[in-house]
Amino acid sequence: MLNERMVGLGTQRSVIRELFEFGKKRAAEVGAENVFDFSIGNPSVPAPDQVNETAIRLIREMDPVILHGYTSAQGDAGARKMIADSIKKRFDFEVNADNLYITVGAAAGLCCCLNGLCNPGDEVIVFAPYFPEYKVFIEGAGACMKLIPADVEAFQIDFQALEDAIGPKTKAVIVNSPNNPSGCVYSEETIKKLADLLSAKSAKYGEPIFIIADEPYREIAFDGTFVPYIPKYYDNTLVCYSWSKSLSLPGERLGYIMVSDRVTDHELVYAACAGAGRSLGYVNAPGLFQRVCANCADLTADISIYETNRNLLVNGLRDLGYHVVEPGGTFYMFPRTLIEDDIAFCEKAKDFNLLIVPGTGFGCPGHTRISYCVPTEVAKRSLKAFADLADFYKK
Repeated sequence: MLNERMVGLGTQRSVIRELFEFGKKRAAEVGAENVFDFSIGNPSVPAPDQVNETAIRLIREMDPVILHGYTSAQGDAGARKMIADSIKKRFDFEVNADNLYITVGAAAGLCCCLNGLCNPGDEVIVFAPYFPEYKVFIEGAGACMKLIPADVEAFQIDFQALEDAIGPKTKAVIVNSPNNPSGCVYSEETIKKLADLLSAKSAKYGEPIFIIADEPYREIAFDGTFVPYIPKYYDNTLVCYSWSKSLSLPGERLGYIMVSDRVTDHELVYAACAGAGRSLGYVNAPGLFQRVCANCADLTADISIYETNRNLLVNGLRDLGYHVVEPGGTFYMFPRTLIEDDIAFCEKAKDFNLLIVPGTGFGCPGHTRISYCVPTEVAKRSLKAFADLADFYKK
């Protein structure tokens, strides 16, 4: 007898992946230039030149046995020190190499945190709209996901609903800001209010309630939007980071967990995350790119292209009658669909070669995610397809 849950996960692609595969098939039929694929968050902006230059330099200069050999399970000590120094410089937050556990992307980091923190029956709170894999990760750790409904006017936290949801089994709250799929950014005031509430609830129940800060989009923020560094506001914060988006390196799968000395029993919490990494087989992230990312930790890809696309699509869609909350960051927007049934709406969009993702999978029906990490010319040409889609429903 097989594990039926795993069979189900293995035989059913996510809606995003299904659309992505459909897009490749459709492009072969009608030409890639005629397909407007907004399905997947695959950065369209190249990595900074320094990334390739650093990789080439390391390959030329380092002993290949060391460069391509095993590092420590938690990551190369020199790379962890460089990353810690970058965090200290950018966020004025005290951190050292021993606070960092280098992971195979943010997904591995989230799984290590959840498996390290949670016991069977614990609850992890998530705010809608949310990245769908959170549910998979949480349930894989033996915990239960509690969903806070979306504030569809601004995609901010409904604090009354959050307060009502917190109970003695609450182990953690996942905070994803800038947010996938809405692009919203939580303000400093919001983070302070969240910290105060969790501190009070932790005291009430006699156990720390952790924030797991999922931050792969931290650097992708527009118009000077300030993205608070949550560990400065709430001690019991674990940061999961990835260079997939900031350096346009999704295929290299490099990220880290940061457990600062401010976390209650931080050495045990770090050990729990490391133990989860061992249990799950997430040890020794790719050695070359540990060092590449550490050397390039202060850099970002050219995010101005995403800002151009955002402005073009927000203004264009609003002119066509779509309701769009302007994203403060990421390369996603989450407009309302023109009919209540977002799944049917996104299916109809395929008739116009528009590949957009239903909001239902993100816990927020009646919306669709548009991933605008595409060439700007594609974003411009897509407005005709969005107009044709709107005209279909007007008729």
